[in-house]
Amino acid sequence: MGRNGTGPVIRMSSTGTHSTGGVECCFCRCCTCIHVEFLKTLPGVLKLSETIISGLIQSLLINYGLRYSTTIGSAFEGSLTTSSACFLTSAVLLACYVVSKKSYKLIRSSLFELMFNALASFLYLSSASYLAFSTKIFLLPQYYISPGFDVYPAMTASYIMSGFVGVLHGADAYFSYKHYRTGR
Repeated sequence: MGRNGTGPVIRMSSTGTHSTGGVECCFCRCCTCIHVEFLKTLPGVLKLSETIISGLIQSLLINYGLRYSTTIGSAFEGSLTTSSACFLTSAVLLACYVVSKKSYKLIRSSLFELMFNALASFLYLSSASYLAFSTKIFLLPQYYISPGFDVYPAMTASYIMSGFVGVLHGADAYFSYKHYRTGR
């Protein structure tokens, strides 16, 4: 009996982002240190999308734009620096969150996650606009002259994806802020 003459208090365990770890294999659970359930949540989808798109942007910039970096100018360098830094940081955060439930709770509610996403959003949106400007000014005339000029479509895809991932980081910053305010 409880203190006030009531029945026992039953507490249900929460099933947050990491209810059970591991990968289900046949009738057992393997690798219980891995929390794949995180990837099914909104923060997990955002972080995975940010990592994949950042890697694609970096790949396009290196494979197509590196030869024309002098033509494109500092917009290329800014975009490559932004995508490289954000790809690495997002990948490390994603790995920490998938491997450790405790890391997710501690880092996600910290100021680091909020500041990283806000800064990444700003850097992606500013580098996307600068790369768009440089691509239109310096590469579009060459593309009209020789349609086989493949760097123009690649750089166009890079600045469009940079704008998109900038918005994703902005949304992630908003959700990080909400998580930071609640402290959960």
